[in-house]
Amino acid sequence: MSTADAPDRPLPLIPGPAPRLLCIQAPYYAQILAGMLAGARELADQAGAALEVVDVAGAFELPAALRMAIEANGEGPARRWDGFLILGCVVKGETDHYDHICREACSGVMAIAAATGLPVGFGLLTVHSLAQAEARAAPGPGNKGREAMFALLSQLALRRRWGLA
Repeated sequence: MSTADAPDRPLPLIPGPAPRLLCIQAPYYAQILAGMLAGARELADQAGAALEVVDVAGAFELPAALRMAIEANGEGPARRWDGFLILGCVVKGETDHYDHICREACSGVMAIAAATGLPVGFGLLTVHSLAQAEARAAPGPGNKGREAMFALLSQLALRRRWGLA
């Protein structure tokens, strides 16, 4: 299935108040991230969610920023955010730097999401060329920022359905 063939799925029903979300992005490839963020915002707007955006230097910093955001988040009614969106892009170069950054960013975010059970949408592109990244950041149902937001909203809906949020 190509990016253009991605399904356009209906938004999950999110019970309770309008979601407050934090997007942590690594805008090293600014145009790619702008496209991904536009796709994510489109879905957030449809869900009535407020979306705050913060930048970090690069993909390697995404897990630490997520951990800091969770620590700053608070609990219960004082909680600032109901879920977190991670966006970034790593393009393969001539060295193995790409492999290390991708592996550590992915495993770091996954470890935090699994340990906390908090809703996290993961949109880190790991591509071999800018053309691949551009295709995945283009408008439409195959936009990976949009897909990461869909995953985040789905996890948030499930968490609320089970009375965890």
